[in-house]
This record gives sequence, C-alpha cells and structure tokens, in this order.
Amino acid sequence: MITNLQQLYHDQLRDLHSAETQLISALPEMISNASDPDLREAFTKHLEETHEHKLRLETICADLGIDPEGEDCDAMRGLIREARKHAGATSPGDVRDAALIACANRVEHYEIAAYGVAKAFADALGYDEAFRLLGDTLQEEGDADKVLTRIATGGLFSRGVNQEAIH
Repeated sequence: MITNLQQLYHDQLRDLHSAETQLISALPEMISNASDPDLREAFTKHLEETHEHKLRLETICADLGIDPEGEDCDAMRGLIREARKHAGATSPGDVRDAALIACANRVEHYEIAAYGVAKAFADALGYDEAFRLLGDTLQEEGDADKVLTRIATGGLFSRGVNQEAIH
C-alpha cells in the first residue's frame, strides 16, 4: 500500500523505467515498419534518446537507493500492442506511416504526462537533481512529439505523410 508521496514517487519512477525499457524493445520494430526516411530517422533518434532516458531514471533511483525494477507499465504495454496491431493492419507506405505516427504520438503524450508528474513530485520532495534530469527528459519527449507532428502534417516546403496517405 502506498501511503505517502515519497512512495508514490518511487512507484512512478519504476513505472517510467518499465515504460522506457518496453519502448527500447519496440522502437526497432517501428523503425523497420516505417517507410518515410524522416520517420525512420525520428524513430532512430528517439531510440537513442530513450536509452538516455532510461539511464537518467537509473541514476535517479540509485541516488534514492531504490531499485528501478519491479514495476510493469501496463499503459506502455497497451500502447505498444496497439501500435503493433495498427502496423499489421495497414499496407506498407504512407498509410502505415500515418498509423505509426498516430501511435507514436500517443506514446509521447503518455510519456509527457508521466514525466510531468514525476518532475512535480521531485520538486515537491526537494530532489533538485532529479527535478532537473526529469525536466531534461520531459523536454526531449515534447520535442519528439513535435517532430512526429511535423512529419505527419508537413513543413513549409513539403506535404506531410497524412496528405500522401490520402492518395
């Protein structure tokens, strides 16, 4: 039974660690399913960042003297299961890329929410270094979400994957 904010914070850190571990396993499959070069590049970059996010969580847990293992993030498991389902249910190319982006945006939004909560808990508990590290990750998750949205909707000089999938 969780009875205080400290315990809840530890639970959140373990949940995030599980989420990042699951994502590290799932991203290579998303990379191989993507056909758009910018999307493959975005997924590849985020895989590298995800390794760093996991290391940051391990650093925070080590500083707290807790094991980062022991929690299974059901939310991430479901998001990944849904991404696999959509990848398998769409034809390769622009339509699959649009589905992958939609699923990846959901993952990013989950992570943004989870890191925002953990950062707020770190702040309330006075963990300044954890607050900074979680803030760094939160920024990178937001940036990843923006990149995915830009790929989906297109930029100034190109049409996005969503427009291409219409044809």
